Amino acid sequence: MKKTIGGLSVLAKGNKKHRTIIFLHGFPYDHSMWSNQIDILSEHFYCVAYDIRGLGNSCVGDGQFTMELFVDDLEMIINELQVENPIICAFSMGGYIALRAIERMEEKFSALILCDSVSHADSDEAKLDRSDAIRRINAQGTSSFSKAFISRCFSDSFKKEHNDIVEKRILKSRKFNSIGIKGCLLAMMTRKDTTGYLPSIKLPTLLLCGEKDNITPPEKMQTIAEKIAGAKFVLIKDAAHMSVIENPKDCNDAIIEFLDNN
Repeated sequence: MKKTIGGLSVLAKGNKKHRTIIFLHGFPYDHSMWSNQIDILSEHFYCVAYDIRGLGNSCVGDGQFTMELFVDDLEMIINELQVENPIICAFSMGGYIALRAIERMEEKFSALILCDSVSHADSDEAKLDRSDAIRRINAQGTSSFSKAFISRCFSDSFKKEHNDIVEKRILKSRKFNSIGIKGCLLAMMTRKDTTGYLPSIKLPTLLLCGEKDNITPPEKMQTIAEKIAGAKFVLIKDAAHMSVIENPKDCNDAIIEFLDNN
């Protein structure tokens, strides 16, 4: 079932009587990147996935986005759907939203699954890279940016064997409003560092990372896991940054095992 909540395009699948998982996608993607997980998990969970503001079919507005606004959107969806203590499963930029949401309102959630993401804020170098991306989008549009960025997210072997999947993701991203893409870059560039809160997290936590991930390397995610009491870290074989798409079976197996025990 699809609906619109506060201008955001929301997919809900499964029995609402079951435990809820809210999926937060990465940049510059939409909720459909979670299809391999939702197809399996919706048999036993109420799965909610939405297009983050500015991406997919969600509203764009003025593009003046902040991470705090994205957390407000998450809270709005929880309240509108009237789901209690959902599990939050977040990838990359979605992980930035999830970690800040937990810092603000941990009592609203029951567990955290963090996929290929980090807790630290952008370094000065990263801020300059995002600023340059905005400049390039202003000059050239989204097509070249989307192709270059998304190609970097997948491993060379996956691109060679599953070029159709990668091209589909690039084509989707190219259709997104450039104002929304630039707004997300601004939100990531100005986000708060949540590393200091990691030792305070009391939620059961699972961290997944592709073994070939050069964007959020395994050693950085391992460090995050070490800061969260009782957190479990799982390295996903044969995957780079897009682990949930490149190796959905191992990701799903790890998620199911974690949820069975929590």
